[in-house]
This record gives sequence, structure tokens and C-alpha cells, in this order.
Amino acid sequence: MNVGVIPARLDSTRFPQKILYPINGKPMVVRVYENATRSELLDDVIVAIDSDYTKKVLKPYNIKTEMTSDKHHSGTDRVAEVVRDMDVDVIVNIQGDEPFLNAEIIDEMVMLFRRDASIKMATLASTALNKDDLLDENTVKVSIDEQKNAVKFIRSITVNNSEHYFRHVGIYAYRKDTLMDFVKFHPTAGEKKLKLEQLRALENGIPIKTIITDHAYQGIDTIEDIIKLGLN
Repeated sequence: MNVGVIPARLDSTRFPQKILYPINGKPMVVRVYENATRSELLDDVIVAIDSDYTKKVLKPYNIKTEMTSDKHHSGTDRVAEVVRDMDVDVIVNIQGDEPFLNAEIIDEMVMLFRRDASIKMATLASTALNKDDLLDENTVKVSIDEQKNAVKFIRSITVNNSEHYFRHVGIYAYRKDTLMDFVKFHPTAGEKKLKLEQLRALENGIPIKTIITDHAYQGIDTIEDIIKLGLN
């Protein structure tokens, strides 16, 4: 079985209650859930919440939720709590602030695991990256090797940096044993410094395969992103 989990922490530091911000009349996380349920290869989609208020707001939309601890260090830790006792093959961690992520890329990630049994963890990288993005700390960048494995994740760099980077899109997929290994590790120095949970995987020797896309995915990190996208 393949399952998608949308970690939905209420108290986002940079944008409080971001997951509940209305996008075309519905909370942002509901938009994410609706897109995810269009996947042909996910058998189930669950929103992992950490607040009774979130549960109350989402109740009218009849979406599947599961209450999780409000003490988790990352969305990945929250996802692991949801699937810990489930019989699953591939888990897709779908960020609650990616309302424009389409189901086709979710299916492409699941197919990656079907084609290659050696893959432990995967994520998405977009070629849509301009000079402003390079300097923007809210736009995470990733460099990859010739085998399309992630080498480095960073937040901001100088425009004359010789390395080639892609825009990192916040969606991950794991085999269950890899996910359970991940959450056994303490948050690493890189993860804590940059607030990038994927560094916990790299810094503990878990390889991350990337899927390259030309699509200009736009996650919502701050209220300024709402204004820039004309969603206010």
C-alpha cells in the first residue's frame, strides 16, 4: 500500500496558521488534500494535524485527519507517527503549503520506487530558479550529482557561485524502513542551523534521489508569497 501524509502543523513560525489560510474559499491544506487525492497510485491520503482548532476548521470538508503530537521536530517526524503501525510500502510526505502541487508528480515519485528497489528516499527539484531565488532564504536550493542524488541543500548563495542548483520542492517519499530509521536520529547540526529536515537524512548517510521537473512549483512560506501570487 502507498499512502500520502500531509503534515499540518498549526503554529508556523513565519506565517501563523498558514495551513488554514483560505485559497479560493478553502483552507490551504484542503487544497493540498484535494490535489493529492487525485493521485492514481496512492491508496490513502491523511492530514496529520496537531491542534483541536485545526480539526474543527477542517471538519466541514470531510477529509481524513489524524491527531499527532505537537512536539515533533519536523514534518517527517509527524508523518512517521501516522504510519508507524500501518502496513505500507511507500510513504509520500506532501507539504501542507504546496497548494499547486499536482497528483502526477506524486505518482511519478511512487513509480520511481517501483522501478528501482535500491531507492530509499526521494524528493523533487525544479529547474525554475532565477537570480532572485538564489538570494531568497525562503527558496531552498539543491545541487545534485550525475546519478540525480541530492548532494547539498542550502537557503541562500551568491549569484556568481559556480555550482549548479535547482529549486527544491517540499515533497518527499520514503520506504517505511527508511522513514523509521530517519526518526530514530536526533536533529543534526545542519538541520537545526538551516531548519531543513532533509539534512538529517543526508548527514546520516541516507541518499536522496531527485526527480527533475521544469514546472515552476510555488510553495507558500510567508504572507508575502500570498500577495505575490495574488491569493489575498
